[in-house]
Amino acid sequence: MRRAAAALTAALVLAGALGGCGSVSTSAVSEPADFDVPLPVPPLAPSRVAPDGTRVFGLTARDGTTRFLPGVDTPTWGFDGDLLGPTLRASRGERVAVEVRNDLPEATTVHWHGMHLPAAMDGGPHQEIPPAGTWRPTWRVDQPAATLWYHPHPHGRTEEHVYRGLAGFFLVDDPAAPDVGLPATYGVDDVPVVVQDRDLQDDGTLDTDGRSEVGLLGSLVTANGVRGAHLPVTTQRVRLRLLNGSTARTYAFGLADGRALAQVASDGGLLPAPVAATRVQLSPGERAEVVVTLNPGETVRLRSYRPDLGRVAAGFAAGANDEFDVLELRAAARLAPSPEPASVLTTLPPLREADATVTRAFVLEGREINGRRMAMDRVDETVEVGATEVWEVRNDDLSPHNLHVHDVQFRVLDVDGAPPPPALAGAKDTVYLEPRRTYRLLMRFEDHADPATPYMYHCHLLLHEDEGLMGQFVVVEPGGTAALRPQAGGAHDHR
Repeated sequence: MRRAAAALTAALVLAGALGGCGSVSTSAVSEPADFDVPLPVPPLAPSRVAPDGTRVFGLTARDGTTRFLPGVDTPTWGFDGDLLGPTLRASRGERVAVEVRNDLPEATTVHWHGMHLPAAMDGGPHQEIPPAGTWRPTWRVDQPAATLWYHPHPHGRTEEHVYRGLAGFFLVDDPAAPDVGLPATYGVDDVPVVVQDRDLQDDGTLDTDGRSEVGLLGSLVTANGVRGAHLPVTTQRVRLRLLNGSTARTYAFGLADGRALAQVASDGGLLPAPVAATRVQLSPGERAEVVVTLNPGETVRLRSYRPDLGRVAAGFAAGANDEFDVLELRAAARLAPSPEPASVLTTLPPLREADATVTRAFVLEGREINGRRMAMDRVDETVEVGATEVWEVRNDDLSPHNLHVHDVQFRVLDVDGAPPPPALAGAKDTVYLEPRRTYRLLMRFEDHADPATPYMYHCHLLLHEDEGLMGQFVVVEPGGTAALRPQAGGAHDHR
């Protein structure tokens, strides 16, 4: 499969050189002939409640094997299994702890992507777990209901660790939130779906060398680790919690028959109101919850259409020409009734631009932010606890980037001065950055001051992150200064 993909890539490059990127129309993704494998639903992780009331989970990172293709065993990594990991689930207000063990042959970390928590518990590159080592972060869940996820974040090695299979969902519930009519039975009408792409060598091993400028764009696309999966649907409506778990590829999800689906949530939780959409575009790390309405006995596929990457150069090399089916939804002959989602889903917590006291500018170019590559021993920004800030972010390249900010959920104020589209009206922690456009992001740093331990902000195209497109910030008490603990080494390229 890798040789075929390499040949196709060469053909695309030649076609682009001869006729320009607009003349290339061939998708580089290989679709399965049939969608005959039931979609595996990640199991809910078991937990216990400690005497002090803390809900305790356990995770073990380990190696294993996975059959992406019939009869071919591929070495992979997973949490508590061969690939991916179980779904952790906790409620707002609960104190949680996760006992993580690393049974891999190299150091890794576990980052709680989208979670508001202390920097020392964040699982970034400063919290490495050595082989045979353990780590026990603990924190109080304090944010609205949302679809979050966890994945490794080792400095210079994040792309490969995620690509090998280390990822899982972390769902936050809010028992105090009103019922707004969304499907809510886990694994039945409320289903998490992580979409990823990979490539295999001829011997079945994962190809880790076939990178384009954006990173690894695989020809084999999976949903929850399975190529050609179908979801049996037994209710009139089904809620899909979509996660782009790929390292580089952007997806534009829609139904293959062209009907609209209803987007009800983004990274940080519910949107103010449902958004009818024929396309829901997610760059790496982004999430969206969508509700699909089905008729008895029908079959429809979830498709990834050509993503709109903006004014990128040679977009075909970034996946802009790729479209393919991802998952088949098979409705039963009789469907249990489902309520229609409410017209108002949530009222977002107050966050006003007028309260912002600091504006920061960030320019992403090459593998640098504001002219500097990531260094573990350097604090790039110091933020005061309680501050509301505006971050003005610009991608100055003609290739795709996005931005993920740890700890906070931000609001997109505007894009080049214009209001954001409805899909960006909610709480976000990751946003796609079209080339040569300025995104203004509004965020508030509520608590968790720690001058010695940084959070990250970075491009979530993981090759870019690994090669230096990342910075560090600390949150301090008013008037405080950063006091970062000494670190061995600085920025490095793992290749």
